[in-house]
Amino acid sequence: MGIGTSIFLIAVGAILTFALDANIGGVNLDIVGWILMAAGALGLIMTALIWGRRSEVVTTAEPVEYRRVEERRDVTPPL
Repeated sequence: MGIGTSIFLIAVGAILTFALDANIGGVNLDIVGWILMAAGALGLIMTALIWGRRSEVVTTAEPVEYRRVEERRDVTPPL
């Protein structure tokens, strides 16, 4: 789940919890909103942890050896 999806879930959950006052077929929208906000917050935390680990720099102990590549041409005369 990305940052955008997490923020979207938090926003939809907040709208369901705080802005709407309706019941649909016995489903409590306040609870659904709180669940969506919790899922969005959890997704935001997990995304931050994963992106935080990606920023680590890996270094090698051995220096990199550069080799010059020369172009080789076939110099045999045509028959």
